[in-house]
Amino acid sequence: MEGQDFISIVQLCNHYKVEVSFFQQLEEEGLVEITTIEQTKCLHQNLINDVEKMIRIHQELNINIEGIDVVFNLLKKMNALQSKMNSLQNRLSLYEPNSY
Repeated sequence: MEGQDFISIVQLCNHYKVEVSFFQQLEEEGLVEITTIEQTKCLHQNLINDVEKMIRIHQELNINIEGIDVVFNLLKKMNALQSKMNSLQNRLSLYEPNSY
């Protein structure tokens, strides 16, 4: 793990105007993984898009952490179903090329 791939929780809190406890709650719920690098709690940069969505859901829709967990689980299921549907449509197009 390289330190340059991680962003400090404190920096994220300052940037997004949220409390450190928000990230702690996200970690407790299993929505993010906080890594400690040289005594600094950090998030991997790959999580930033999801964290931004979580913050917007929390602030704009006033949804609590448990609600965010439900929303993200539903989004995962929806994406999996969409992927499966695309795969099935591709297979079907082999047998019925003009159906779409």
